[in-house]
Amino acid sequence: MSDATDRAAAPTSGSADGGAALRYDAAPRRRDAILERLRASGHVSVSEVSQALGVSEMTVRRDLRRLVETGDASLVHGGASLPAGSHGRPVFGVRALVNAEAKRRIGAAAAAMVAADDTVGIDAGTTALEVAHALPETFSGCVVTHSAPALAVMLARKAARVIAIGGELSHDNQAMIGPSAAHFVRNLRLRLLVLGVASIDVRGVYVRSELELSVKQALLDVAEDVVLVCDASKEGGPGTVRVCTLDRIDTVVTDAPMSEGLTRRLHAAGTRIVVAR
Repeated sequence: MSDATDRAAAPTSGSADGGAALRYDAAPRRRDAILERLRASGHVSVSEVSQALGVSEMTVRRDLRRLVETGDASLVHGGASLPAGSHGRPVFGVRALVNAEAKRRIGAAAAAMVAADDTVGIDAGTTALEVAHALPETFSGCVVTHSAPALAVMLARKAARVIAIGGELSHDNQAMIGPSAAHFVRNLRLRLLVLGVASIDVRGVYVRSELELSVKQALLDVAEDVVLVCDASKEGGPGTVRVCTLDRIDTVVTDAPMSEGLTRRLHAAGTRIVVAR
């Protein structure tokens, strides 16, 4: 479909898409906006883009197909991701801005599950970091983490004990990774683990790189309860390396209901679902 045809198909001010669509009535402008979001987060959902740009989901799907044709995106369930091998992976600070309000709600809901004297592991990732932010200043338990930003947050929690997991620094995730970090974790015990991942589907939860795997699995091995924190856009996202199956997750804290199929699988695995409002 040509750009001219795309422009003809774009909504007008009287359409159901609303006045916001006027800013993105030309297909090239829409696709530029979608690419900007892709490069910031690595993944976009059709519904998220539709709401942000004020256009129909059908229009978004058409734009995503064109981005796939030009090699700028890969289609995934419910949206698109950066193509494999892309060098445009966002830095941690940029990822933190994506769905920021949803992540704050998720973080607050997960932090409410942490008892005042708990030993809690906080995984790397922007959503898990929000749990550290949401812990009360009176928290007197112990935080174990390999996340450099979470360690910085805990500097303000004077009553808490903090154990830092050492290893090689991953600049992408601002976290310590590698065999030495995983070995250190194996000597610990966690009452609760806050787990962050890149994506989730009916087969389990995933990360983007195998480099992240050893520490996450070591944390899972020493945790009594596992709380997965992920916004709903992570369903079918770009993660390719499986961390664990759904039956290892005790609770999923998210910002919106997930698909019927995934919800059914989570319930069958005995996993509780909490939607943070």
